[in-house]
Amino acid sequence: MKTSRIFVGFLNAPVLFVFWLTMHTVDSDQLSAPGEVRAVNGGSVTVSCQYDHQFRDNTKYWCKGFVYELCVIIVKTPRNRINDRFSIADDKEAGIFNVTMTSLRQSDQDVYWCVISRLGRNVYSRVKLVISKAVITPINITPTNSSVTLEQAEIRWWAILRWIIFILMLCCLVSTYITVWRMKAAQKTQLHQQLHSQNIYE
Repeated sequence: MKTSRIFVGFLNAPVLFVFWLTMHTVDSDQLSAPGEVRAVNGGSVTVSCQYDHQFRDNTKYWCKGFVYELCVIIVKTPRNRINDRFSIADDKEAGIFNVTMTSLRQSDQDVYWCVISRLGRNVYSRVKLVISKAVITPINITPTNSSVTLEQAEIRWWAILRWIIFILMLCCLVSTYITVWRMKAAQKTQLHQQLHSQNIYE
């Protein structure tokens, strides 16, 4: 019984991994943003998130948290909603929405997400904000061709690595299945030999 439970666990692992791959696929051609942004403590920064024009009427928002699925929405469209220190503006003609953060604090240093809301799975792009104590001039940061190309290269390598891991997990699954089958066959053979021995003595 214990062996069967272990086998079922290995059987479910690839299914869960495929689900995880689907949930974490990044649509780099549909939404791009700078991978890292640096700003000064007490200063301000504007991050530009460039998107495909098919999303011009979709809701966009700026989300804070290391894990996208658990991030907290800071500000979102369509009302150019402004709170004390954060604002968002969507330029539909240019296909860019800009997020401005002012009066930056050390606690603002975190991972953020440019997100486009849509039916099914949202489109999102990761941005890391680093707050420095040095005095620097606040600048508007937009994704450049080199940064986008580097990000796409990293995404491709990560996609290849995930599929390699997936294939290795399948190999482990097959190996586990063969091992369990051999164990069961050995148990049956041993049981058959014991019964045969008992019949002889009787």
